[in-house]
Amino acid sequence: MSLKAFAEALPDYAKDLRLNMGSLLNDQSLGDQRKYGLILACAHGTAYKPMVEAAEAECEGKLSPEAANAARAAAAVMAMNNVYYRFVHLVSNPDYGTMPAKLRMNVIGNPGIDKADFELFSLAVSAMNGCGMCIDSHEKVLKSHGVGTDVVQAGARVGAIVKAVATVHATL
Repeated sequence: MSLKAFAEALPDYAKDLRLNMGSLLNDQSLGDQRKYGLILACAHGTAYKPMVEAAEAECEGKLSPEAANAARAAAAVMAMNNVYYRFVHLVSNPDYGTMPAKLRMNVIGNPGIDKADFELFSLAVSAMNGCGMCIDSHEKVLKSHGVGTDVVQAGARVGAIVKAVATVHATL
């Protein structure tokens, strides 16, 4: 099932989500690798299997195998990092911020695609998961790679749309 059809299955009270998904799918401003990589990373980040299946179908043939795997890897490593670093950020004891995480995250250093694209995927999933420390970290790296605020905002917007569509769809 396409993402458009997936969104069209939403009830009338979620009409805005249907319209936002349609706008996202028609948007050409990010280029295919960023747009479909963001969609795929965010879909995996929802952990909602029907959303993942729809995104996988939508992205088939629009992403290189390396970009698709990097999007999945961004969602996977952020599922771990967003929990850990949100804890470090929220806990009152500052000692945790000085301790090594002892979490493997090699894919961040070698994602197999352009570093800025991987960071954008990671930022979007981090925004979905509400990890301010990770959002700040990824945004800083994106800025150091010359990525504009419009692209960063677009990444967060993709995360918001994908998460909302999955959330409402899961209640049906």
